[in-house]
Amino acid sequence: MTTATQAPLTAPAAAPPARTLPSAPAPALPSLTGLRWMAALLVFGLHVHNFRYFGGTGGRFMSWGFEAGASGVSFFFVLSGFVLMWSARPGDRAARFWWRRVARVYPVHLVTAAVALVMVCTLPRQPKPTLLQGLADVFLVHSWWRPWWQTLDPVSWSLACEAFFYAAFPLLARLLRRLGARGAGALAALAALTVLALAWTDAHHCWTQPISSFPAARLPEFVLGAAIARLVLLGRWRGPGLEASLALAIIGYFLVPQVTADYAATACTITGFALLIPAAALADLHGLPSLWRRRWLVRLGEVSFAFYMVHLLVLRAGTHLLGTRPRYDLLTGTAVTAVAFTVSLGLSWLVHEGVERPARQLLLRRPARRRTA
Repeated sequence: MTTATQAPLTAPAAAPPARTLPSAPAPALPSLTGLRWMAALLVFGLHVHNFRYFGGTGGRFMSWGFEAGASGVSFFFVLSGFVLMWSARPGDRAARFWWRRVARVYPVHLVTAAVALVMVCTLPRQPKPTLLQGLADVFLVHSWWRPWWQTLDPVSWSLACEAFFYAAFPLLARLLRRLGARGAGALAALAALTVLALAWTDAHHCWTQPISSFPAARLPEFVLGAAIARLVLLGRWRGPGLEASLALAIIGYFLVPQVTADYAATACTITGFALLIPAAALADLHGLPSLWRRRWLVRLGEVSFAFYMVHLLVLRAGTHLLGTRPRYDLLTGTAVTAVAFTVSLGLSWLVHEGVERPARQLLLRRPARRRTA
């Protein structure tokens, strides 16, 4: 997960041309940060649904509203490609880029992995990983082997995918800069078609194991986001506005239960997400109205990564108080969900303020001699 609030908001009259100055900061895109929170909230709702906090009418409502919540991770992948390409500097070195990514995600990953390990050792009925599984999780390679994909903090499988994207990004960024607008558009179309092709093969059981957590299978979503960002940077993006894009994304989201689960559901949402992200970015750049730019929503978006990494651990710990699949009535289930959400949000704020921000500042601090020079 990446952030899009890196510089003051600007409002040019038209889509911005390609940036030529390596030192020029990317304009801020706060609406994308607000949308990140909504994607994290969908994943939270999915896990509440999976833990069966609700029975009866409440359970049916949760199935209707959050059974497709896993698509929030697909949104993260497309958004990650967009934001990284948007903020990339032409003269940046690969090693510096990779170090910034380590500083961004690794401190929170290590803390949540350590908490998960403590839970495994102290709470009953927790799946205990082997030494190799634990090491694979720590070094973010566990998603390459399906039996290891949900060790320690289960949601870290998506970080393993992101680690693969980060490794490939310097080469991807160089390619996009050389291709130009037509080439970027062709690459975006190819990435979208690849997602649809993989979804078809997954729905028809062409693979020996699910590919929803396989990093190479999720790479086209990241490439799609990066290619679209390049088109926006070149002023060549032509897509619907924010309202129409949001409507298409919502329609795609509610189509998900009509298809096979897992990766095949990506076919329903990829078009809406690929249109919504640049539409929100252009709304910020042009100063157009955007719900997602509200201050409280942007603030929640800033802690969304920590929330994403923490919430499933809270829900897992809660099973020792609530039992597994309690299936409460609507009122009780709502109260229990509110408590779980509040605890998760409070802990995510602590992790964001106490780990994520200070660790990133420490790791990215430049030596005094270099600052003086």
